[in-house]
Amino acid sequence: MFSALSDLFPVPIVQAPMAGGVSRPQLAAAVSEAGGLGFLAAGYKTADGMYQEIKQLRSLTGRPFGVNLFMPQPDYADPAAVDVYRNQLAGEAAWYGTELGDPDSGRDDGYDAKLAILLDDPVPLVSFHFGCPTPEVLESFSRAGTLTMVTATTVEEAQVVQRAGADAVLVQGVEAGGHQGTHRDNPENDAAGIGLLSLITQVRESVRLPIVAAGGMMRGAQIAGALAAGAQAAQLGTAFLVTPESGANALHKDALTNPLFVRTELTRAFSGRPARGLVNRFMREHGPYAPAAYPQIHHLTSGLRKAAAAAGDPQGMALWAGQGHRLARELPAGQLVEVLAAELDAAKAALSAEAGS
Repeated sequence: MFSALSDLFPVPIVQAPMAGGVSRPQLAAAVSEAGGLGFLAAGYKTADGMYQEIKQLRSLTGRPFGVNLFMPQPDYADPAAVDVYRNQLAGEAAWYGTELGDPDSGRDDGYDAKLAILLDDPVPLVSFHFGCPTPEVLESFSRAGTLTMVTATTVEEAQVVQRAGADAVLVQGVEAGGHQGTHRDNPENDAAGIGLLSLITQVRESVRLPIVAAGGMMRGAQIAGALAAGAQAAQLGTAFLVTPESGANALHKDALTNPLFVRTELTRAFSGRPARGLVNRFMREHGPYAPAAYPQIHHLTSGLRKAAAAAGDPQGMALWAGQGHRLARELPAGQLVEVLAAELDAAKAALSAEAGS
């Protein structure tokens, strides 16, 4: 099965699908044209918005690409806890001169409509975050000629992915920026994340699926380490966030290497689900009190985050970033793929030379 996956991209580098406007068609096209695999993020978009981006991407490249979907979320949030958090954020809304969003704006992210489009007009690869699709959905994509990949953050989740019939598993270490793709959001596990290299090894010894590794990688030598541990390719997000093709806000790009932001943490402050970002004022003040309520908290804070960006205030934005953010390089996306591939080849050659000495 890995040969089918690797045929999509000669260079074992996948650009992470970063929702919120970061993973634009221009970014995905540049990565795919350079030999990696570009990805569109359908999360937080309408089904038609996703389709329009697919059409735009196809006009930019004839190379393979992927589309990422968010799984619908169960309704386990405590409405009272959401209301308490809403009251806590009232001062933020007043400060930024905006309204808090409606937490009940929807939990399925247009999942069924997006499935229908992707099955009617297939793309090379579809990946899933925040859970595992049913075997029937995965089989439908297989019949359509689309490969599938599902995020797993534990061995148990990887085993679920294999049983469901996916073609590959995205193994996401705790170092990764943005949302952890846990299948079930259990607050008791917030501090139980597994480092990428340990997780790759555990999954490699437990499932037979090809592994794409994700989590804090910014250099080719780190990719070489993930491949040596048992992955077939590496997915990088933060590394591509600062490229000119990325749709990330300029404040977000600048923050990655700004000494004002010294570390990252997992927080529920902005979305109600654990996500890794640069520690800022909003995270420090509200993270300890944010309930486990996704996507309700995401909808609630959406206007705040946009207002903070419009005001030029990174202290109120969700500055998603992996642990390697300080290693960000402002290179065009295609050139970054080439540099990473050269670093990967150099690391492999060094390892071979050491093994032969």
